[in-house]
Amino acid sequence: MKAHTKETQAAMTPQSALQALKDGNSRFTSGQMASRDLNDQVSDTSSGQYPFATVLHCIDSRVSAELLFDQGIGDVFSIRIAGNFVNDDILGSMEFACKLAGTKLVVVLGHTACGAVKGACDHARLGNLTTLINKLEPAVAAVTEPTDESLRNSGNISFVNEVAKKNVEMTMANIRSKSPILKEMEDNGEIAVVGGMYHIEDGSVTFY
Repeated sequence: MKAHTKETQAAMTPQSALQALKDGNSRFTSGQMASRDLNDQVSDTSSGQYPFATVLHCIDSRVSAELLFDQGIGDVFSIRIAGNFVNDDILGSMEFACKLAGTKLVVVLGHTACGAVKGACDHARLGNLTTLINKLEPAVAAVTEPTDESLRNSGNISFVNEVAKKNVEMTMANIRSKSPILKEMEDNGEIAVVGGMYHIEDGSVTFY
């Protein structure tokens, strides 16, 4: 499989970009990954890059967008931060990726059993991690069930996963509200902003 070119990138739509990721995840989970020569892709992309998607995902060592979507060098912009939230720098990176570099899709990818989300559920406090946890705690508050405080912590994995999903939804809303550039591009059909959850138990991604 060759690296994307300016022509193949331009031919993609937000819908076909999403389908490419879905197809890649299907290959990943079935163990039928595409054949590609990464050294050839290094050479192919030495004079330019034409990724078709931008993926914001967690630093978790089990969650690598290139692997779980079966993509090669030059295919996706990969943004990683614990808890997959956005700040000004990440929004600026997304604006570069979409407006200037031509990607057609922004994916906010959460995952099950997320350690950062667990920390937010427990309201963990530790050095600079505290500031990061504070950014995820609104998602904890937004999940109203269960109401029993003894069940609203990292020991309740169902609660953790609901908070992770809510955090993805809130991050998507923040992208649209805090980046007029990306909002306009989405409104014009130039890009799509979608959410997804990676299931660490089987390697599959559910989009929504």
